[in-house]
Amino acid sequence: MEERSLRIYDSEKTFFNRITNTITKLLIPTKVGLNSMLISIKRNGILKAYENSLEIEKISDPNKKESISRKLDDTYALYLESIDKYIMDSIYKKVKNDTASEFEREALSQYYIITHLKETGYTEYKYRKQMYLMRLDYENVINDKSKIIDRYKKFYSMEMETLYKGLLKHYSIRLSDNLIDSEKQEIYSKIFKTLEEYISNVLPIKLEIDKSDTYKEILDEYSEFDKFSVGKLDQNDYIEKNMILLGLSRKLFTHSLPLVVAEQCYNKLMDDARSLIVDTKIAKKQEKAYNLLINIMEEYNVKLLSTKIYWDKPNLRDEYKTFWNEYKKVNSLKDTDYDEYVKQKEILFVKNDLKSLYTDENKYYKIIKFYKDKLVKLGVMRSLMNSYSSKGSYKKEVKKGKK
Repeated sequence: MEERSLRIYDSEKTFFNRITNTITKLLIPTKVGLNSMLISIKRNGILKAYENSLEIEKISDPNKKESISRKLDDTYALYLESIDKYIMDSIYKKVKNDTASEFEREALSQYYIITHLKETGYTEYKYRKQMYLMRLDYENVINDKSKIIDRYKKFYSMEMETLYKGLLKHYSIRLSDNLIDSEKQEIYSKIFKTLEEYISNVLPIKLEIDKSDTYKEILDEYSEFDKFSVGKLDQNDYIEKNMILLGLSRKLFTHSLPLVVAEQCYNKLMDDARSLIVDTKIAKKQEKAYNLLINIMEEYNVKLLSTKIYWDKPNLRDEYKTFWNEYKKVNSLKDTDYDEYVKQKEILFVKNDLKSLYTDENKYYKIIKFYKDKLVKLGVMRSLMNSYSSKGSYKKEVKKGKK
């Protein structure tokens, strides 16, 4: 008797379990229908509440304003709850009973990945889950070709923009914490991933429904980014794509991704490009990475530092002013002598970066050597035995370990 009580039976083969599974499979279509109907009701409710909230500024009665805001919050919570219930009641059981589509399997997989974030960071989980549920219902609305598509797109794009701004602000705050290098690298990756998600999935909808001049100025940059949406990308492509994302973020997320955080992200990209230059053994790829680094330097100095108002150290501000005046002189050659403009711009950026890298020479000695070789080819420095001598204001330098 004791041996029998310890025996493990295969529950899938028992009569009652087979009956239960059969009944569950029969009930799933009904549950899907009920859940879809419930989501539809809640969706209509949130759309009405959202459209009422658009007129809130015209209302003078503070009590009525508060009532409209509370109604929006309540209907939004019930709407997301209905989508969440749909996943647990319908998709989960369909996956469990092996009747789910590939899309439903992937949806459940992503759901569990997001739910897992709750253990490591509740704020990130909060934003990610809302974005996930909204995206899931957006796909349903589009696929069903619902009559409310136009109304829903306006609400969806507004709410998703708010969520993405909140998430980017959260990552920005996290970067100000005392993090080790690997943790910072993870946050940088999350920032770039979040920017890419927004620009790939939400910005096209904003461009479609907003006919004002707000987004016209970013169309060229958006077109540049769109080139990276097809085909296989190498490391150089990834860095360039992130540079474009960062450029777009300066117009789309000025407050959610503050200048100080954008500055750190640019420095991360420049470090990535420097590493790519010194790590590759193929001359063509090295030159491609070098040209990309020059472009990142220009974006960093022109699009970001030129807008910087507060500087921690006044001497850095003065150094930048000197650089900026030199850059304007070089830029004036663009229309008269383009080849000379390209050469002088390259010299200016390399010399400027070389000066900053000497603060951590042990870390950057490989790229410093690369820069000096470039300046020799450009006619700015002379290469001597075991040393470099520069024309003009540069002093002679002897390589480490050599006499």
